Parts: sequence; structure tokens; C-alpha cells
Amino acid sequence: MRAAIRMHSAEALTLEDRDSFEGISVTAVPRTLLDFAAVDPRFLDRALDRAERLGLLDMAEIEALLRRSVGFRGVRRLRTALDTFRIPAFTRSGLERRFLKLVSDAGLPRPSTNLFVEGYELDAYWPAERFAVELDTYDYHGGHTAFERDRIRLEELKLAGIEMVRITGARIAREPKAVTDRLRQLLAQRRRDLTQQSDGDFAFIRDYREQ
Repeated sequence: MRAAIRMHSAEALTLEDRDSFEGISVTAVPRTLLDFAAVDPRFLDRALDRAERLGLLDMAEIEALLRRSVGFRGVRRLRTALDTFRIPAFTRSGLERRFLKLVSDAGLPRPSTNLFVEGYELDAYWPAERFAVELDTYDYHGGHTAFERDRIRLEELKLAGIEMVRITGARIAREPKAVTDRLRQLLAQRRRDLTQQSDGDFAFIRDYREQ
């Protein structure tokens, strides 16, 4: 047997757990994901991403599998991994309101919202820190055109001296405290960076005048 191949057997497979591909009997996608979660979690996230890209990630079928597989190895790990794919039904305005409430409740300075800077509309922007947050939803940013456009915008803002991070609606719903804790650190780091840059510019001007 090749060392790269690991054998795995299941004591019971329901009809829903079975499928076929080009005449070959295989396990259905949900059951395959559960097996990855049970015996090879390193590949679970990769398999989930692949299934989503191929349009094979049927959340209803996976949830049905999890319900009938209580007590099986991998159930908890698969359920946790699926959190990223359970996208909350946020509207853009609803996501912005929730984000601003998180910022306020955390005692962070309130950003400007929907402000045009360097020709781009920014969801949230702290002018003093020259720092922006883009609030992401998959529906809004999905597709090749949006993918390319977002990366060009990130480059152009970087060239203009503006740092930007992207925060997803799913993450805001799943771990709001972690989001605000990280945002607090990012704003503090940005202030330090700008102070060091300003001190460096002042030293350069001083040295130039003394020549």
C-alpha cells in the first residue's frame, strides 16, 4: 500500500451517504466531509473550500447528516468548520449599523462612514489614523470582477498612505469581541506608525536645515 493513502471504513452508510461518479461508487459530499473531519482534519478546510467553489456545498444536506450522526467522530469539528460558511443575512446598511454599534460599545472612536477618500468610497474611515475598514459580505464582493477591483483599490489606498483591513459579516456575527479587540490593536499600531513616520520626517527636515 502506498504510504500516502490512508484506509478508512465506516460501519454504516445510509442511502443518503452514498453517491456515484462516472459509474464508481463513492460517498456523498456531506459524508466525505464528515470523514475528513473524523480522520484527516488537515484537509477539511481545503475540502470545504473546494466543495463551495464547485457548487457542491449543500448546507441543508450537511445539517441533515449532522443530525443523524450524533455521537460520530468528526461531528463537532465539522460543525465548527461550517461556521465560516453560514453567512448571516446582512444587508449592507444592517451590517454597517451593527459594526458601528460594536465600535461604540467597545469605547472606540467613531469612524466616518461612506466617505470618499482618494476617489474610493470607504465603509468606515478614521482620518487621524488614515485607517479604513471594508465591511465584507460574500454576495457583495463575489465574482472575478469584484475580486480584481478590490485588490486594485487596496493597492491604490496603500500608495496614498491609507491602511485598510476587511472584516466579514460572518466574523462580526461569530466573534464580535475578537473583532473589536483586534480593531483596537490595529488603531493603536497605526497611531504608533504615524508618530514614528512624523518623527522621522521632522528629523530629516532638521538635519537638512543644519547642513
